[in-house]
Amino acid sequence: MIRLEKRPQPSRAWSMATPLVAVLATMIAGGLLFAILGKDPVEAIRTIFWEPLFGEFAFYYRPQLLIKGAPLVLIAIGLSLGFRAGIWNIGAEGQYIMGALFGAGMGLAFYPHEAWYIFPLMVLAGAFGGWIWAMIPAFLKVRFGTNEILVSLMLVYVAEQFLASMSLGLLKNPEGFGFPGSRNLQQYESAHNADLIAGSGMHWGVVAALIAVIFAYVLLNRHMLGYQIRLTGEAPRAARFAGVNPARLVLFCLGTSGMLAGLAGLFEVSGPSGQVSIDFNVGYGFTAIIVAFLGRLHPVGILLAGGLMALTYIGGDIAQSNMGLPSAAIQVFQGMLLFFLLAFDLLTNFRIAIGKPEVA
Repeated sequence: MIRLEKRPQPSRAWSMATPLVAVLATMIAGGLLFAILGKDPVEAIRTIFWEPLFGEFAFYYRPQLLIKGAPLVLIAIGLSLGFRAGIWNIGAEGQYIMGALFGAGMGLAFYPHEAWYIFPLMVLAGAFGGWIWAMIPAFLKVRFGTNEILVSLMLVYVAEQFLASMSLGLLKNPEGFGFPGSRNLQQYESAHNADLIAGSGMHWGVVAALIAVIFAYVLLNRHMLGYQIRLTGEAPRAARFAGVNPARLVLFCLGTSGMLAGLAGLFEVSGPSGQVSIDFNVGYGFTAIIVAFLGRLHPVGILLAGGLMALTYIGGDIAQSNMGLPSAAIQVFQGMLLFFLLAFDLLTNFRIAIGKPEVA
């Protein structure tokens, strides 16, 4: 009889190996999916993981890795702080949207005035937009004990309605011939998040993501607050005896994750996206959850996982255009990664045993 047997203590080797095993399992299962759809599985996997880095047009796709990876890393770093403490912010997508709306609104309020201080004000507004949206589930949890998972997730749909409303109303381009969407911020120099080095994909969002990785690493390993975050997640009862203030931790973790998600939205709307539109949000807030867990909630791991997930985004687009793969298949492929990650993560605390359990 095959059964799961609890390990005396978690396996460090499995904990480290799980992301790699999950990626390999995703490739195999994804290949089967592509074969069922009538596509060459080897060619599909090669296109997704090889073409963006070493293909004929890699010179174009490589900068896209930074553009796609930066918001994922920025959001995932914020989420990881809460996840480590057992505080589950599932609504980063809504905070991402609100950061974009607040930031874009700040920039467009100055249009057509040109000044150096406009973009910094947009950054502050974007961070505030994400923060204030995250404070709603934080306050409700601290004050009334509500479930932050449900509240933050439901607020995503409220944020999407705000996005549609702003695209069709307050932020709508008056010179846009009636089409929904704001002015193009890429054409407004003071509000444009341009590449710091032309053609490199290195914009201020990439810089912010790298700073966030360093900040999170120092916080978790060199600061008392980081110790309290780790202690609360690993031993909640011990944290209470150690005098950790749970309300302050909830406010900090949700507020920080909301702020970073808001910044990601601001850098996206003022850079690669360029404008507020009904379909502005593309699911970065949800994909960042996969990135956070794939990176083992470790800042450096999240940086690497963000690059891998960006690779699947870009490679998936190439596979769609070159091989005719449906976009839904690529989304399923990305979802498989989280599924296998959680499945194999079980073996960190349990091992497969064969035979009848020993009777004490």
